[in-house]
Amino acid sequence: MISVKKLHTFLGHNDSIYTLQSLDDHRFISAGGDGMVVLWDLKSPDEGEVIAKVEGSVYGLTFDEEEGILYVGQNNDGIHKIDLKEKKELKSVQLGNHQIFDIKIINDTIWAGLSNGEVVTLTKDLAIENRVKYANDRVRRFDACDGQVAIAFSDNLTRIVDLASMKVVNELSGHKNSVFAAKYHPSGKYVISGGRDAQLKVWDTQADYVLRESIAAHLYTINDVIFRQDGRYFVTASMDKSIKLWDAHNFQLLKVLDKHRHAGHGNSVNKLLWMNYRDLLVTCSDDRSISVWEIKFAE
Repeated sequence: MISVKKLHTFLGHNDSIYTLQSLDDHRFISAGGDGMVVLWDLKSPDEGEVIAKVEGSVYGLTFDEEEGILYVGQNNDGIHKIDLKEKKELKSVQLGNHQIFDIKIINDTIWAGLSNGEVVTLTKDLAIENRVKYANDRVRRFDACDGQVAIAFSDNLTRIVDLASMKVVNELSGHKNSVFAAKYHPSGKYVISGGRDAQLKVWDTQADYVLRESIAAHLYTINDVIFRQDGRYFVTASMDKSIKLWDAHNFQLLKVLDKHRHAGHGNSVNKLLWMNYRDLLVTCSDDRSISVWEIKFAE
């Protein structure tokens, strides 16, 4: 038995919210089409605090917890390095006139995925180390595990890249359209991809990424996939306005969170966070709102 309750709705953005980034177990950052970078606290959910404002949309954020530094990807302008405590920009770097769809810190290196199919790696002081062009279409999302990085692309492929050499070691083909998300199970035993064809694909990392499952998961584009920390469940977010909860062992659908059943989002659901604080799920949407969900499992 699974019970779901919507605890909070956070409002304040003036445009679609595209990305979320956790800071610790109870605080997180949101950003989107209005260029506002906003800090929220699940322990005091009354109002957000604007940390920065950039000219243009933000699709990608990442946080260096050790140094308290937030890296913000501004479309067509580059990456901004922001001291979160001082709320002050320390540095920025231009990456060309490209959208930045994802930023991740992987092994103390910043990885940025661009709309021209390029992956740029940088030091934490924003010195560019490498630029590798893997495709002629957009880099959508990264996830790293055991020395490899799964990269979702808009040319319908998920490429597996060796972390050290940045060379492609596998190309996963199976989606009929853009791949928007690629996520490793916490154990590393498989990676799930999802995208514009509304399908989930499960690839077995222990058998050279052979395709194990293909699931018609949503009506429209799957924007994000996230696992609970213990690896027992995962959640998908879709352009069809729904959030779906799945069993990560047998890939069975367990629960649907939508406007009709749980006062869910009224538009595309773009990004997910599964926070450690009270095991809460955080979701954001084109409807300019952030929802906080309490999900209780009979475990």
